[in-house]
Amino acid sequence: MLTERVRAHARSLGFDAVGIARADVSLDRDMERYEAFVDKEMHGEMGYLARNRAARARLDGDAVLEGARSVVCVARRYQRPPEQERGDADVARGIARYARGRDYHGFLRNRVRRIATFLRSLGTVDNPVHARPLCDEEPVLERAWAARAGLGFVGKNGIIIVPGVGSMVLLGEVVTTLPLVADAPIAERCGSCTRCLDACPTGAFVAPFVLDPRRCISYLTIETKGDVPAELRSGMGEHLFGCDDCQSACPFNAGTSARAPLRADDGDPFAPLARWTGVRLEQLLSPDMGDADWRSLLEGTPLKRAGAVGLARNAAIVLGNRRDPASLPALRDAARRHGEATVRQAARWAEARIVGVEAPAAELDAAPSISES
Repeated sequence: MLTERVRAHARSLGFDAVGIARADVSLDRDMERYEAFVDKEMHGEMGYLARNRAARARLDGDAVLEGARSVVCVARRYQRPPEQERGDADVARGIARYARGRDYHGFLRNRVRRIATFLRSLGTVDNPVHARPLCDEEPVLERAWAARAGLGFVGKNGIIIVPGVGSMVLLGEVVTTLPLVADAPIAERCGSCTRCLDACPTGAFVAPFVLDPRRCISYLTIETKGDVPAELRSGMGEHLFGCDDCQSACPFNAGTSARAPLRADDGDPFAPLARWTGVRLEQLLSPDMGDADWRSLLEGTPLKRAGAVGLARNAAIVLGNRRDPASLPALRDAARRHGEATVRQAARWAEARIVGVEAPAAELDAAPSISES
């Protein structure tokens, strides 16, 4: 059967789950939720989420692939076994699991392109098959399509949960003109459980299934370009880049460490890079970290999205939350000499937190280092 050949090919590329949906049906209910989200400006600094609104409603128009009939949705698990994670370096543990290794875009993009190539090979000169791979760049409501394809269901934290695999997955899609047999959606299975909502340190969930990204640690550590609101800094805990707390609390992620095998020469794209072993948080704060230093540290990783300034700011906040007096020299140096105001301000806040001095953020920004006053 043609559909099973497509499914088998996707699995042979290392995907843990495959689902198929019709691409020529609009996402009316999901679009209503999306438009309400944008109208309330809950996307914050993520302006790209508000662009191309009309294009997100369906996949079979000229915005994605005219004449599309099917969409193949795939998921790759990135969580590693607990015994491996326990050996991760200090800095790596502050990075969300999906971002500790190589930039996942390369891994995912390569494989969805290979699915698209396979789909095109099923056509003939008289009846060509067109296919377009999608990978985190196009205006697509990918979680909505994944749910429609029966890949999983949307949990109360708004993340797709794949039964038997969990929610710590990367999603990809291939839209095609080939008519395939669609899978049935899966009913939501969270029941009365609210562990994911209760686990959020910054109270980012307005209600079940409704996240305010502006309070989410992933947003604060990655998307926020200026100062992190003072009232949310303590909730950031030790998160340097991204956050897994709501997923770590989810029962569907317990005991699901097995992943589809990859070729031996692929390695594990989500294993922490060796460079994290040789770096300390205090180093990220140093005013002496130059462009070349940052390039060597961030090249080929998802952390480039936060950038040098964002990571230095986040490192200061993490050190403040650890309240280790040994970090004071580095924080004081950053508060005096760092070239970015947002890093200086975060360093002053962290210093004040360690020494037990409470002061409004505006006062800390204008004041000299506490050690000088």
